[in-house]
Amino acid sequence: MPITRTSRLSVRASPAELERWKTVARHLGHATTADWIRALLTTSELAGNDGQQVGSEFYSLRQALSRIGNNLNQLAHSAHCGDSVHCGAVLTELENRLHQIDQLLTRSGQPSTRRRCARLAKTLH
Repeated sequence: MPITRTSRLSVRASPAELERWKTVARHLGHATTADWIRALLTTSELAGNDGQQVGSEFYSLRQALSRIGNNLNQLAHSAHCGDSVHCGAVLTELENRLHQIDQLLTRSGQPSTRRRCARLAKTLH
């Protein structure tokens, strides 16, 4: 017996956000964006997740990536000045952060880039 839904929940979104959400929903196998949102809300409710953990994880990753970007800029500047550049530690840190991002994306159904990045790091060592 189908569930009768008489209540409505509204979320304002830009056309770009709506299109992105629609694409992600289809990619994850949901017939509609509404089905995907229902699944997200149900999963969150069952897991006791109030949304704060993912937000704080993304904030931490953003800070880490910002630090990595600064390090890469310093390495590039040194290389342009003709200095000897040893970037193994920066690449290791980058690989660790990419792994963390991959874990978050895998949980959301997005494909992983880990193998490609690992090959790049080996090439650059």
